[in-house]
Amino acid sequence: QVQLVESGGGLVQPGGSLRLSCAVSGSIFSINAMAWYRQAPGKQRELVAHITSGGSTNYAGTVKGRFTISRDNVKNTVYLQMNTLKPEDTAVYYCNAESQVGTMTHDYWGQGTQVTVSS
Repeated sequence: QVQLVESGGGLVQPGGSLRLSCAVSGSIFSINAMAWYRQAPGKQRELVAHITSGGSTNYAGTVKGRFTISRDNVKNTVYLQMNTLKPEDTAVYYCNAESQVGTMTHDYWGQGTQVTVSS
């Protein structure tokens, strides 16, 4: 089992910045990769940023150059630094862990944290 707890969401003006955190606990050894997803009202959940256990990253085109995903293996925490925020970044942001034990894979999700970009 893996537990994920997000924090750091809130209300920010356009052009502002926020940093989301995802604290990871449980069977951390089983995690291959971590990611941030978001879901806006009336829309499907979408991948925002992804980081592998080796540190390779990739981003959605809409956030590339503005958002940065990183991980602190000592603190067992994954971060999403969001800069130059736009109203269209408003969504609930979810932390995701891709776990594998043997041939069994499983996705774990946090409870989500609201990010609202508005003046």
